[in-house]
Amino acid sequence: MNTQSNGISGSFESQPITAAVVRTTRPLYWSLRRELWENRFIYIAPLAAAGLFLLAFLISLIHLPARIRSASPLNLEQYREVISRPYDTVAGLMMLACMLVSVFYCLDALYGERRDRSILFWKSLPVSDATTVLAKVIVPFVIVPLVTTAIGVATQFVMALVSSVVLLASGLSVATLWASLSLPRMSLLLLYHILTAHTYWPAPIYCWMLLVSCSVRRAPFLWAILPPLAVAGAEKLLFHTSYVGDLLLGRFFGSAPTQASGADYIFPTNPMAHITPAEYMSSPGLWIGLLISAGFVLVAVRLRRYREPI
Repeated sequence: MNTQSNGISGSFESQPITAAVVRTTRPLYWSLRRELWENRFIYIAPLAAAGLFLLAFLISLIHLPARIRSASPLNLEQYREVISRPYDTVAGLMMLACMLVSVFYCLDALYGERRDRSILFWKSLPVSDATTVLAKVIVPFVIVPLVTTAIGVATQFVMALVSSVVLLASGLSVATLWASLSLPRMSLLLLYHILTAHTYWPAPIYCWMLLVSCSVRRAPFLWAILPPLAVAGAEKLLFHTSYVGDLLLGRFFGSAPTQASGADYIFPTNPMAHITPAEYMSSPGLWIGLLISAGFVLVAVRLRRYREPI
């Protein structure tokens, strides 16, 4: 009897905890759904870029058998260099798409809802400013890199399948093609590089754009780029140095310690790339940037509480 009563009381004690978790996560879940519904370019833009590239690749398959025959006498590394160029190109295209989508999203994330006055509707819902801003932060730091990586991997897989069909129709073997591509490792390297070099390393820039999006009344793009450019220009004029400019360019274009230091540079998705996640995670620059990003986000949460429609 005591055991049964203890079990019942324990179940009742766990219910408030479960309900609290649901109340906390459900607004965040629906806020993320809202972001995907209102900003469909998050996945349409990378899909369009991949589709155009795939169309051009299909046209270029006319010359694939001749390229395979000319590359056959080469060693495996040279053979891979010839075959993998289109796959490296689409990987680089997805990296660029990830950066551009994140930039345009962050610039419009909090500015757009004030411009179209939808902020009045969203503030009438039982969703806190912290939850709203957190949902907008999750998009460039989780959703965009995963979406662009998935589209890039799917595009590379379709390219390999179609190439195999063309080679088989020409009487050529496809074994060396698949062995030289190493698609699973290329996919992991693409995800690793997008997350490290183009998502979390430039985090201060993305969060700065979110802060600007929340605070200005017009032209967020100009307000986001002109102050840093002015500081870099003043430094160059007064001190004849370019530390600020180099720092901003390095942050935005991904000069993160993602590969072994001192090694010759090779494309990030090359199977011979030697990644160094421990060196990346122990980099002071990464954690300083994340702390600055957190500060920008906290200020954006505070500012949104008092922002009205434009």
